[in-house]
Parts: sequence; structure tokens; C-alpha cells
Amino acid sequence: MLKATPQGIERAVELIRRGEVVAFPTETVYGLGADCFNPKAVATIFEVKERPRFDPLIVHVAEREAWREVAQGDEERIKILTERFWPGPLTLVLPKREALPDIVTAGLPSVAVRMPSHPVALALIRGAMTPIAAPSANLFGRLSPTSAEEVAEQLGGRIPLILDGGRCPVGVESTIISLLEGRPRLLRPGGLPLEEIEGVIGPLQGGASSAERPLSPGQLPRHYAPHTPLRLIEGKIPAPRGRRVALLAFTPPEEDLGYEVVEILSEEGDLKEAAYRLFSALHRLDRSGVEEIWVEKVPEVGLGRAIMDRLRRAAEAVRE
Repeated sequence: MLKATPQGIERAVELIRRGEVVAFPTETVYGLGADCFNPKAVATIFEVKERPRFDPLIVHVAEREAWREVAQGDEERIKILTERFWPGPLTLVLPKREALPDIVTAGLPSVAVRMPSHPVALALIRGAMTPIAAPSANLFGRLSPTSAEEVAEQLGGRIPLILDGGRCPVGVESTIISLLEGRPRLLRPGGLPLEEIEGVIGPLQGGASSAERPLSPGQLPRHYAPHTPLRLIEGKIPAPRGRRVALLAFTPPEEDLGYEVVEILSEEGDLKEAAYRLFSALHRLDRSGVEEIWVEKVPEVGLGRAIMDRLRRAAEAVRE
């Protein structure tokens, strides 16, 4: 693990150019990156994460116009969205260019691409002089990491370098929309609220696309899961007697409800703060040794959609 100093970033750049993979911070979560035009390096991402090859990756670029290196599409719509929301937590699914290796897109004719806003991510991409393919830097299906330490818990010893840029300021993955159809479609709620996107381009289609396979990361029903069983609850209810259960509450309980451990997402009920704290709180609860984690639902507006999407998939993963 190296601090994201100029020297640390240069070391990461060297590794990327040599065909290695490195973990690095973005504004959403930590990514596990490789040169997107190097199929062998991209294959290492799948191996390290134990990720199925049918689940495509996101390609990260460092300039608004650099999407053209890996994709094509409706230039007018892309320009409207990238000028308003890039750099930032918005991923666009577009028709891919032939030069992009099929392993990046899981054999699909489309590619997911975004421009992160984190200065370390941008410096890494620019230094490597290539777009970087990068899913979250965790084992497949497990909790996403928002700090270098959380990357090390899952991938330590599997990769040559974790670039430590501090805690990720957004805390949930990017919002993904598809521009493959006439009307844009929401594929995954994330760090950019749906309301902001629709304010620029109008209502999005929702729900799954007609594709047989995922068009982007985060579409599988079971994902983002701690090892400890997770249960969604309505409001704040007392802990069950005789069991060691933790509570992840949206806001502070007014009384002691008898939980072994309690984590609060936001003292004031702020969804931006709740998103920032979500994965780090779940990591701590997962290490606490409780039998089960009970999670209070949050309002499904703004970033609340992304929070509830992650929690539902985590609960589904535990049931399976």
C-alpha cells in the first residue's frame, strides 16, 4: 500500500504500463484497474476478483472527449450528459469500438464508460496514457471498498499495489444509464441522483433491458453483500431476545433497542451522508462478530435509491 503522492501514482502508472493491475481511489468506491486494451491484464482483474466473465467492466477515461477511444454513439446526447455530469459518478453504456477487447465488455457489443472526478484516478489514467478498465476493488459479490484498508482486507496479497487516496467522498458506485435505445434507460442507481439526470434529458426508462446478459456492472440480483446475514426492516424495532444482532439505522434511535452494536448512517437524516457512510458501516458491522445485521430502510429518493438498491441486493445474496 502506497500513499497517493506523485511518487506513489508514478509507481502505479509503471505497473499499469507493464500489464499489472492496481487498486486506486475514485470518488465512488476504490477500483481495480488495468489497461483496457491489454486483454491479459484485464483477465487478471477477473481472476483477482473471482468475477464471472459474463459481467462486463467499466472503462474509465480522463477527458470528456476520450470516450471516443472505446465507444461510439449519439454524439449530441453524449455531449449533453458529459458536459453536465463529467467528471463525476455517471456511467454511460454505448456501442463499443472494435478495437476494445471483448473481455472488457463480456463479449457484448456495448461498453460502459465514465470519467471519474477523483484527482488520483485522473492522474493515474493520464499517466498511463490509456483508458483503464476497473470494477470495484473487492471480491466478487462482496462489500465494495471505500478505503484502502478495506481493499486490503479482501485483496491484500493478490495485487501488487493499493494506492491509498483516503476515503471515497461519494461512497456508492456510479449511476449507470444506457444510451443503446431511443430513450435512455436506468441500469443502476448510484452516486448521481436520478432526478438530476432527468432534469437534463427527461424521464428515463426503468427496469431491466431486453438483453439476456448484464449490460453493465451491478445488475445481478445478488451483490454488495457482507458475510454476516443481512435483513431489511421497516423503521426502528427492538432487537430479538437471546440473539447477538447489530442495527444499521438511518437516523439515531430515540431509545436503547437492545442491539449488540448500532451504526448510524446520518445524525440528521441526510442521504448524501448516509451514502458516504454506507459501505464503511457495513464493513465494521461485518467485523463485529454479530449473528445478523438488521438494516433500517431509507427513503427512496435521490441517493436513497442507490442505498436501497445495494441493501436489497445484499439481503438477496445472504438468502441465497
